[in-house]
Amino acid sequence: MTTQNATPVYAGIKTWPVAFQGQQMAVSGGTQYVRVGGQGPAVLLLHGFGDTGDMWVPLAEILVKEHTVIVPDLRGMGLSSHQDGGYEKTAQAHDLAGILDKLGVRDVALVTHDIGNMVGYALAALYPARITRWVVMDAPLPGIGHWDKQLKNPKAWHFNFRGPDVERLVAGRERILLDRFYNELSATPARIDEQTRDHYAALYARPGAIHDAFSGQYAAFAQDAIDNQKLVAKGKLTIPVLTIGGDHSYGAHLATEVGFVASNVHSAVINNSGHWIMEEQPEQAIAIIIPFLEGKK
Repeated sequence: MTTQNATPVYAGIKTWPVAFQGQQMAVSGGTQYVRVGGQGPAVLLLHGFGDTGDMWVPLAEILVKEHTVIVPDLRGMGLSSHQDGGYEKTAQAHDLAGILDKLGVRDVALVTHDIGNMVGYALAALYPARITRWVVMDAPLPGIGHWDKQLKNPKAWHFNFRGPDVERLVAGRERILLDRFYNELSATPARIDEQTRDHYAALYARPGAIHDAFSGQYAAFAQDAIDNQKLVAKGKLTIPVLTIGGDHSYGAHLATEVGFVASNVHSAVINNSGHWIMEEQPEQAIAIIIPFLEGKK
């Protein structure tokens, strides 16, 4: 086991509390880097593109006082290994179930953002008895609801931005690429500070990282859409679900989209925030998430 300091830390990224330890855990075809800390009811935190598990430190440092907190880097992202294949969200859900088994964790609450929402839905739909609650943050699900409208949104051009020449174009310019996401998809770009941007740019500059994000995670969306339609055809989730959207992003509409796959949906909107809720308005988000996880909503 290695400590949390395996991840480079900048001023804009909070240091992982000493209660957390990280390790590479075997999954299909490679490993996932997983941070674990605390004792009590388990909470699994899943990030999306433009972040890694490091986005969750402000929430994790509070939850760890009374919970077992599990924070992986998604397949092919952050400090996880880089390999081709296995990026369908159902495949990643099976990998996560295996990780939970190895940790001796049966039931978990989910808190997810962006692509993490897609992996989280697959996990909840495939293993409904293991998921107690789900917080869904600011991204819809492939193949569900108004997904086709999402595909036509000019801001979603990156869904099909991949291939060898794209990777040559981005190589050495990862910071510029990420700046586009942080600037265009936030309410106040300055809330994502220089240290945070440099931190993630360094992680996405790791060999294979951009390839796995675009030709792995995003390229799988077409199959994810097919898989999700099959999953929802078996019935909606019945667990309590809380959708959280930024008022400059998905806002309250996210509850409509998630309502296509879940029957017990609560909604919250973060003020003065775009897509990057945990960077732009972490205090607001935490004040909503923790009571929900404690069953007070």
